[in-house]
Parts: sequence; C-alpha cells; structure tokens
Amino acid sequence: MHISKKTALAICALMLPGIVYANAGVPMLFLAMPAFLISIVPIIAIETFYISKGLGLSISQSLKTVSVSNIVSTIVGIPVTWFLLVLVQMLTGGGGAYGLDSYMGKVLAVTWQAPWLIPYETDLNWMIPAAGLVLLVPFFFASWWSEYLVSKEMLQALPSNILKVKVRNANLITYCMLASWPVGFWVLNSVIK
Repeated sequence: MHISKKTALAICALMLPGIVYANAGVPMLFLAMPAFLISIVPIIAIETFYISKGLGLSISQSLKTVSVSNIVSTIVGIPVTWFLLVLVQMLTGGGGAYGLDSYMGKVLAVTWQAPWLIPYETDLNWMIPAAGLVLLVPFFFASWWSEYLVSKEMLQALPSNILKVKVRNANLITYCMLASWPVGFWVLNSVIK
C-alpha cells in the first residue's frame, strides 16, 4: 500500500508529541479575528452610512463598496499585517521572554511582542487586552489603505483625495468601536477576579 509523503509526515508528527510545547505563546491574530468577524456587520453598516452621506452615494452603491472593501481588509489586510508584524518581532529579537520585572519590560511585552505574546500565564489577563489595543493601530492603517485601494477601484469617478479622507474617517469611527473589545475583555477580567 502506497502512503503519500504528506500522510507519512502527518503520522510522524503525531507520534512525536515531545517536540510540541504548551508555552508557545499567544498568536494575537487568533484572538483578534473573531472580534473582527463578529463586528463586521455593524462596521459595514456604520461605514456604509458614513460613506453614503459623506460622498453623496446611494446606500446600495455605498453598501457594495464598503462590503467588498471590508471583506478584503478583514480577510487579506489584517492577516498580512499581522504576519509582517510577527516577522518584524522575530527578526528583531522579540521572540524571547525578557521578563515583566520592570515597567519597560511590561511595555515591551505588549508593544514589541504584541503580535505574538510571550506566555506569561499569570499576566495574560492584562497583556491580551493591552496588546489588542496596540495592534489596533497597525490594523487601522492596513484597513484604511486596503479599503481605500478597493474603494478607489470601485468608485473611479470620485476624486481619490476626498475618498482617502472619507475612508480614513469611516475607519476611525469603527476602530474606536473595535477598541471596546479589548477594553471590555479587561473590564470583564477585572470583575471576575
């Protein structure tokens, strides 16, 4: 019986559990994406209304443009940005645990290491929301630019400088809303403790 190389490799990987570590860290993309996906309908609604009023578009034209641009932003822009941030983190030495003994250590743990948190298990209750807020900054820029490029392609008759400002402002509004996820997580953790 012929077993493909991929199947053999998968079987070998399952038979070698000793090389798997439970302290591999927290890839924040996997915590951020559910919030983005749950929020996508209200985000599209808010941005559709804002773009429609701001650019004098019909609701249907605005809805189509905002929906496509937000789907591209969520499925492509955010993950690519996160991957690049992880790459920068690892290439600049951010893959190791430096400790939380100092204020600077805590700041670095949730900024420099925000894309892939080091597993300081007793401190993740405040680290995850802090890193989530930090990641909203590069994710905002990724969303703004990817949504602007898609919108520019779909609304070619509009001046690109005005479109860029309106897409930025729409994202500012919705990213303020997205900030409620990490803040809410932090408050909930504080109440539960």
